[in-house]
Amino acid sequence: MKTLRSLVAAAVLVSCGLAWGGEPAKRSPISDAAVDAAYSDLEKVYLDLHENPELSGQEVRTAAKMAEGLRKLGYEVTAGVGGNGVVGVLRNGPGPVAMLRTDMDALPIEERTGLPYASRVRAKNPAGQDVGVMHACGHDLHMSAWLGTARLMAEHRKAWSGTLVVIGQPAEETAGGASPMLADGLYTRFPKPDYALAIHDYSGLPSGTVAVDAGPVTANVDSVDITIRGRGGHGARPETTVDPIVIAARTVLTLQTLISRENAPQQPAVITVGSIHGGTKHNIIPDEVKLQLTVRSQSEASRKRLLDGIGRVARAEAEAAGAPEPPVVTVAEGRGFAVHNDPELTKRVRSALAERLGSDRVTTMPPQMVAEDFAEYGRAGARSALIWVGATEPALCEAAAKTGTAVPELHSPTFAPDLERTLKTAIKAETAALLSVLQTGGGDAPARSGGEAADSPK
Repeated sequence: MKTLRSLVAAAVLVSCGLAWGGEPAKRSPISDAAVDAAYSDLEKVYLDLHENPELSGQEVRTAAKMAEGLRKLGYEVTAGVGGNGVVGVLRNGPGPVAMLRTDMDALPIEERTGLPYASRVRAKNPAGQDVGVMHACGHDLHMSAWLGTARLMAEHRKAWSGTLVVIGQPAEETAGGASPMLADGLYTRFPKPDYALAIHDYSGLPSGTVAVDAGPVTANVDSVDITIRGRGGHGARPETTVDPIVIAARTVLTLQTLISRENAPQQPAVITVGSIHGGTKHNIIPDEVKLQLTVRSQSEASRKRLLDGIGRVARAEAEAAGAPEPPVVTVAEGRGFAVHNDPELTKRVRSALAERLGSDRVTTMPPQMVAEDFAEYGRAGARSALIWVGATEPALCEAAAKTGTAVPELHSPTFAPDLERTLKTAIKAETAALLSVLQTGGGDAPARSGGEAADSPK
């Protein structure tokens, strides 16, 4: 039987280690030398973005910087799309329309990396609380790579034909950015994409590598609030009360049977009770208890079954305890849909990545249970694919695999990417993916002019 440490090490090896030695990279129209030449400018962009993060919905300075960068490159730029969204259009003759998204917002986390360029920014969150702000999910790296890709695609127009649409999306962390941009005419005011592409850095992969898989990539995400009603009273006389804390405790435990006994083991699903609040004093039984849940799944059938089950369990536990009224169960903060990579597009992109980076630098990764509103662009009608880009220094990955220790994760106050290698790999991945659908003869979407008047921004 394997020890716990060996099991942890094996898991780290799967996600943070790769077997090197595959087919070497082939020559690309956008060379390594071109990426290297752009790097110093992009590093400055990254450092500035990292030091000056902005919370979801507050990305005013960030959006202005993205728009300014695109204008200097000759893109048609429209700001203020769906809030702080930025759209850049580069028309380059007939052919498909490809869209490249970056996210722009940061997290309410106080940075503890110790880096000389660490964020010291503080801001007010939507509740009015003063919080530290940090790019703990790598959106600063995404934006820097996005600007680098926009630059290199503009400089190498002879290598492709079609229309490139690049968008800077606000509020990805709250799943509140993609839908407002679409509602504000992203697919009607601007050329509608045949293909939508994006990258996301990932701490579980070594820098210099990428992963892309067809099918589900991330999870459906729902936030659920439950208010359990009881009858309060003195802690010394529980027989005169209906204790909502006891009902809540039973509810928390029974909810897990929705995963262990009602969900197929082959279907990833998670129910986490992240918050439970009730009562004010040792000897007082309260009238109510509030629970906050995150619910994650990867199919609509699983999603419905879990949400229906949560309501059923909460009501049943309350009824079994003789609660004076049923609990209130609400799905809050909207619905986040799972990202599903289009199979045909993924096959093409994966082949392009293997040619560009070398087959030993391209791997697969199981679906993650995190949220990502990039799904909205595919649901709105574009073939879409999300590419994971490794962000952890390879030696650190190797050491983690040997010791069973974890590397700093996304959303951690200590997360920082292996900057140069990760940023360059992200640019190479983005340009290779775009060229795979925009190179002359490379796309299977109907050819059309990138300058059609109907597709022009207002």
